[in-house]
Amino acid sequence: MDIIERLRAELGEANVLTGSDCAPWAEDWTGKFRGQPLAVVRPASTAEVAAVMKLASETGTPVVPSSGHTGLVGGTHAPDQLVLSVDRMRKIREIRADARLAVVEAGVILSKLHDAVGEHDLVFPVTFGARGSAMIGGILSTNAGGSNVLRYGNTREQVMGIEVVLPSGEVLDLMSELRKDNSGFDLRDLFIGAEGTLGIVTGAVLKLMPKPKAYATAMVALPALSDALDLLNRLQAATGGAVEAFEYMPRLYMERHLAVIDGARPAFDQIYDVNIMLEVGATAPRDAAVADDGSVAIVTALEEMLGEMIESGQVLDAVVARTEAQRAEMWKRREDAAEVSATKRPLVIMDVAVPLDRVAEFLDRAQIAVDRHDPGAEQFIVAHLGDGNIHLNIWMTEGGADNSETILEAVEDVVADMRGSFSAEHGIGLSKQGTMQRRKDRVALEVMTRIKAALDPDGIMNPGKILP
Repeated sequence: MDIIERLRAELGEANVLTGSDCAPWAEDWTGKFRGQPLAVVRPASTAEVAAVMKLASETGTPVVPSSGHTGLVGGTHAPDQLVLSVDRMRKIREIRADARLAVVEAGVILSKLHDAVGEHDLVFPVTFGARGSAMIGGILSTNAGGSNVLRYGNTREQVMGIEVVLPSGEVLDLMSELRKDNSGFDLRDLFIGAEGTLGIVTGAVLKLMPKPKAYATAMVALPALSDALDLLNRLQAATGGAVEAFEYMPRLYMERHLAVIDGARPAFDQIYDVNIMLEVGATAPRDAAVADDGSVAIVTALEEMLGEMIESGQVLDAVVARTEAQRAEMWKRREDAAEVSATKRPLVIMDVAVPLDRVAEFLDRAQIAVDRHDPGAEQFIVAHLGDGNIHLNIWMTEGGADNSETILEAVEDVVADMRGSFSAEHGIGLSKQGTMQRRKDRVALEVMTRIKAALDPDGIMNPGKILP
């Protein structure tokens, strides 16, 4: 029996897809990476994942894990390889509200988890635009970031335990529910962010947080980007560190959003150079108290602070959401970023992080670096400004397209000089391997290579990703 027949014997014919049935897995979201998989297998349990990996190990068949298929770096590219999709593993096994944890399978869609824990007045605080399709397995495998990292941290900080199937088919049970455990190496964090190159995450124990009782959300226009950090620090001090989002959208973003998104409305009566979307989440009852006139304490406090800053000239304009519909409109404006950035080609996508107090400096230096090689190129920027993560998309001219790698390296030089990171939250996959080769510490690369060889000696687990 060949491996396809053996897989069908294990999983059932309906759960081993070939030919045109593999189409949804043959192209990534960006459209850059295309390739026909050997087959797509859809196990429904950890035991079935283990059975697939044992067969793959025995036959030397490369396996590429896939979750919601929302990645941007080619991490699930699998030409002539076996795709293992966790999309049938969608059980939320339990939610323990008192302990503030949830036990879930890898195929649980993020928005479904949000809805489920919301019924207990709790949140799983990882959130981003693709939450309606992204799955827990992929979120852990890429150590996803998103808009709430400022308050809660990256995915890694929201995980208590994981279950992983190794390339050999062995099941590694790290499903700890403990807040403290110093019993040896922290293997959990080794697999979170490994992009499926060391094993397949099949389950997780996740931390939950109290759901804010009220939100204060606003669009704010500032005189200069350098003024943003002062605004953030004042907000943090006034709210006890309750700022959940602090997102930067410059003039070009606002103009392009209005031009290409149906039904989009301007944030202000005029378009400003520096626009910030911010949100504060109030968990204390006093901050969520509703006055006789219907106003909410945290919203009133934010309005008063912004009003004072407008009078002093520190803020040019501000609009505070008064309804959930207005709040949703502000969030949609920010979460349309991927769709808007993809409206012009050729495109260089960069996902960098620099120190908070050097963001404006980085953008100025990056513009100089880009202009040196493609003077007509535009920087299309959106940023998680509160954690220093900048999504720098470069719309090149047709004549500059041949210089894309040179432009990439020139901006990398700026990132390296500022001791920043060339990958803040998107991961490495295939598209950043050249950067890994050029920029990652040599000793770090060697250690990663040794770990990969130890856990996956035959190199069958998502081969060709991350490591150059």
